[in-house]
Amino acid sequence: MIDRRQGIETAREANLGDFGLDLADRVRYEPSGWMNLPRVLRAGDVSDDDVFVDLGSGKGRVVLQAARYPFRRVIGVEIAEELTAVACANVEASRDRVRCKEIELVTADVLEYELPDDVTVAYLYNPFRARTFELFAQRLIDALDRNPRPFRLIYSTPMEHELLMRTGRFQMVREVRGLRPGREWSSKLSIRMYSLVPAPAPAPSDRTR
Repeated sequence: MIDRRQGIETAREANLGDFGLDLADRVRYEPSGWMNLPRVLRAGDVSDDDVFVDLGSGKGRVVLQAARYPFRRVIGVEIAEELTAVACANVEASRDRVRCKEIELVTADVLEYELPDDVTVAYLYNPFRARTFELFAQRLIDALDRNPRPFRLIYSTPMEHELLMRTGRFQMVREVRGLRPGREWSSKLSIRMYSLVPAPAPAPSDRTR
């Protein structure tokens, strides 16, 4: 209904195998809920110095949500070229309804994508699991250690929450429970926001001068 009213298409699901991308640990395209980002990211949390990236952006639904905030720039990164093409059409159809006009859509594997130094908020909707998530988390930490700054990670349907916690570098600062009934499902389908914990200072040397 929302897609039709806005003249876009984000609802139809797609398997990556349909695009010749049958990769281990990757999850098929399924859109985030239209209220996923507004439920966890408050308007006052964002300034015009912030830059947003959706990693696994699919057809651009969350990119469009993010562009309604006062972000300086919004980026979508998607591995399937065909989904990026749909996202580009959706963004062009929505230009008059968004606040942030600087929107960049990139076709790239998240394990090869170099996170820009100005990104301060990242979003994931369970786009990859297991070893791929582990490698992604380390690349993210390395990128932020090279250029330290305040950083928030928003993780919807956080299936790899425990893996993220084992890095010792992320602290959960907000959780919005899922809307499905039942405690287990509500937790599994939650949306969690994490902040990056600074790298520990190196231990002082025992050597005396």
